[in-house]
Amino acid sequence: MDLEAVLDVIGCKTRRDILALLTEEPRFVSQLSQQLNVGQKAIIGHLKAMEELGLINPTYQKIERGRPRKYYEIAQDIEIKIFIKPDTINMHMMGEEFTELYNIEERLYRGDPEAISDLKTIIQKYKNALNYAENLLSQVENPKKRTTKTIITDISKTKAIPEYNIKD
Repeated sequence: MDLEAVLDVIGCKTRRDILALLTEEPRFVSQLSQQLNVGQKAIIGHLKAMEELGLINPTYQKIERGRPRKYYEIAQDIEIKIFIKPDTINMHMMGEEFTELYNIEERLYRGDPEAISDLKTIIQKYKNALNYAENLLSQVENPKKRTTKTIITDISKTKAIPEYNIKD
């Protein structure tokens, strides 16, 4: 799941309101429309955008008469961390690494030759995360040896764990 796409989708208040209702329980289009006082056609458009991104899943429920009804539920837990200060902006979607890894795994099984390069990239991201975590642990365990370091992230690499460079 692409962080930029998630931010674009949740940048809309109506979509955030829909997500808030879906955190309580799965709902039908008509329920969302009624509770938000928004037309069903507009709700369907918002749901489609969130479904295409993988934020929500449609599920069908059988009813006594007629065809099954489609309702929507939250697809997965997503946590977004945004850190802004005068010289840095860092955005990271927690848990995204494994979603990305699972997608690469599917592509590998389908024989996608570009998946190998993407897998190497994600391995490097994991190594960067491990190095960062080990450095952080070392600083906490050895406070006397702590040195001031600046972590610089490249905002264009917001997928999964961004690379970091340490400057003394």
